[in-house]
Amino acid sequence: MTETVAPPHPFDDAVELTPTNGGLYTGRTSANYANMVGPFGGITAATLLRAVQQHPDRLGDPLSLTVNFAGPIAEGSFDISARPVRTNRSTQHWALELTQDGVVATTATAVFGTRRDTWSSDEISIPTVPESDSVAPESFPDFIAWARNYEMRFVEGGIPKTESAEHPNSTSTLWMRDEPPRPLDFPALTAMSDIFFPRVFLRRGQYLPAGTVTLTVYFHADAAALADQAGDAVLGTARAQRFGKGYFDQSAELWGRDGELLATTHQLVYFKD
Repeated sequence: MTETVAPPHPFDDAVELTPTNGGLYTGRTSANYANMVGPFGGITAATLLRAVQQHPDRLGDPLSLTVNFAGPIAEGSFDISARPVRTNRSTQHWALELTQDGVVATTATAVFGTRRDTWSSDEISIPTVPESDSVAPESFPDFIAWARNYEMRFVEGGIPKTESAEHPNSTSTLWMRDEPPRPLDFPALTAMSDIFFPRVFLRRGQYLPAGTVTLTVYFHADAAALADQAGDAVLGTARAQRFGKGYFDQSAELWGRDGELLATTHQLVYFKD
């Protein structure tokens, strides 16, 4: 009797990399995670993180990741170089580049390391919200392919409709998880950190040309905490601090089971009006 092997989850297929030589990897864009221009930034960030995870010299788990989207990524294959620039006792610093046909499209730096038990304290708390199952899911327009890979249930600041008016603030809070459900790991958490649509859409009540210039994720959870999260929904909340002169910033927190802070993220976004 032949055992049926389940196909890989679309996310795992999208971040799959083939090692070639000395910290070099090849990958390919996924139509499932396409955005309006190029791939979803979160999947690019997750793929870069995966490159470090696959490197034989990697120390520990991710502590931070900064991705600079230098230019568009075309549909098709790409190359990633991952190089450890310094390894200390408990931290390791990485430099990464994603190129196509020899042209740099994305650069990144990452810090990996080992964690130890210390005193801890949270100065922010998880928002008080309804349980995820009591909130109706919302969908992005069909032409945003990557969004179909996520279940999103907005508690506030939902997806603007064509008839939306300007909003007094830029805060969105939502339950999110992979669709179909998938156990949470560091690459998936990285991608979710970019799931928040540009805050200018909400403030202006309309879709505008916008794109992330640079994205940083700080990982507060360790691998055990992510494994405990399994496939449960993650709560995320995001807001901007300043819009002007063609750019705005936005920051977000992602919370897991029992109100544990899993990650915080910050990005700078350009926009046109």
